[in-house]
Amino acid sequence: MPDFSKIFTSLSGMDIFFFLNCFFIYSFLGWVFECIVMSIEEKKPVNRGFIRGPFCTIYGVGALSVYILFKPFADNKILLFVVGAVVATIFEYFVALLMIKIFGSFWWNYDNKKFNYKGIVCLESSLCWGLMSMLTFILFQPMIEKFVNLYFEYFGRQFALLVLFVYILDFSTSFYKAFENRAKTGENIVTIEELEKELVSGEEVECPETSVAVKN
Repeated sequence: MPDFSKIFTSLSGMDIFFFLNCFFIYSFLGWVFECIVMSIEEKKPVNRGFIRGPFCTIYGVGALSVYILFKPFADNKILLFVVGAVVATIFEYFVALLMIKIFGSFWWNYDNKKFNYKGIVCLESSLCWGLMSMLTFILFQPMIEKFVNLYFEYFGRQFALLVLFVYILDFSTSFYKAFENRAKTGENIVTIEELEKELVSGEEVECPETSVAVKN
C-alpha cells in the first residue's frame, strides 16, 4: 500500500503536517484581513468566514495552491502576476457558482466595484490576486515557514491534528446549518446549469436576492 505522506511530500515539497500548519496560518491571516477590510467598509465590526472559527480557508487553499503550482516559474515575477490574477479570478468565479448551486448564495459582492461581472469577480480583486501571488513567494511563504519552524519540531504535528479536528467539526455543523437554512427558505435557486445557459445564450436568468448576500 503506497505511503500517502511520502506521495504528498513528493508532490508538494512539504511534509503533510507542515503543510497543514501553513494552511491554517494562511486561513487565519485571511480571516483577519477580511474582517479588517469589511469592518472598515461597513463601518462596524464584521466577522467574516463560513465557519464559526477564525478561518477563511479559501486563503489557505489559494496561497498554497499558488505556491505549489507556480513554483516552476516563481522567478518570473511578471508571469507570476499575470497567471496568478487569471487563475485566481477563474477560481473565484467557479467557487461562486458552486456556492449558488449548494447554498443559493455566494458570500461576497463586487457590485460596487468598477469593471465587475455580476458581482462575482472584478478587476480590482483580480489585480489583488496577482499581487498576492507575487507576495506569496517574495514575502508570505518564507515568513510563514520561518514561523512554523520555530515550533514544528516540538508540537507541530499535534497542533495540526488538533486544529484539523476542530475545523472539521466546525465546518460540518456550519455546512449543515447553511444547507438547512436554504431548504427552509424555499427559494428558487439558480443552478450552475442555468447560469451557464445565461452566459451562452445571453438570456437573463432571474437570480435570488441572496445570490449576492455577504456572509457575516
